Amino acid sequence: MSTILVVDDERLICDLLRVVLGRHGHEVFTASNGREGLELFKEHRPRFTLLDLRMPEMNGIEVLNQIRAIDSQATVMILTAWGSDALEQQARQLGVMDFLSKELSLDVLMEAMVRTLQKPAQAASPARAEVPAGAPQAAPAGSGGEHFILVVDDEPPVNDLLKRFLTLRGYKVLVASNGQQALTMVERDTPELIVLDAYMPDMNGVEVLRQLRERKYTGGVILLTPSRDDKLLHEALELGSVDVLGKPVDLERLALAIQVGCILTGQRSGGVGRA
Repeated sequence: MSTILVVDDERLICDLLRVVLGRHGHEVFTASNGREGLELFKEHRPRFTLLDLRMPEMNGIEVLNQIRAIDSQATVMILTAWGSDALEQQARQLGVMDFLSKELSLDVLMEAMVRTLQKPAQAASPARAEVPAGAPQAAPAGSGGEHFILVVDDEPPVNDLLKRFLTLRGYKVLVASNGQQALTMVERDTPELIVLDAYMPDMNGVEVLRQLRERKYTGGVILLTPSRDDKLLHEALELGSVDVLGKPVDLERLALAIQVGCILTGQRSGGVGRA
């Protein structure tokens, strides 16, 4: 097991990596800004640090400089959505293991991290090399089983991260990038539960939910919203949503809400589908 520090101002990325790496037996600490990241680095001296390049107040290069002052041999990987040749050169000069774009899939990111983590582990404990760190893990008790979830969000990174997180929990997951696409998909293959963004262009989440109910969709709906709009929340609850969760998404709370939603949907309909 390795101690890993993830420093990123996007909470969803921190939560997902904490869950995924935790499943592989690693102890994961997360920080949402550079100063908090440095405090955790000083306290825990992680085996590996994944560091976002672009953060408010203190960017990744500034954090990396201070990490090097604390431990010149610390293993660090830079993660960015915006990279540039100049920034990459700065990071390389400061001895980072890799420089990865956030546009890469989670699989590519995980493979790079696994490669970095495996090298010393193989030298210290050859017996562990027989079981690859990236090997698929069994779904935990109380996870998805055969439940089918549809995720609807106009932000591709959110769709990708939620799909990967819920797939790891054992769910069958499809994604839609807008309300009309979601309605078409539900007509074709009815999900047991829908995770639905409240604010999307052309058709917002409440309107999608209203049309779903008009079409006799009986499954559960979890609405995701970045702001507290009492009118919107009231409309959603009146239309029978299972839960309303804030954005950025708390992944563990979402997983619990989905488990509850699947149970309630099963009790209400005796199965999955339209009435």
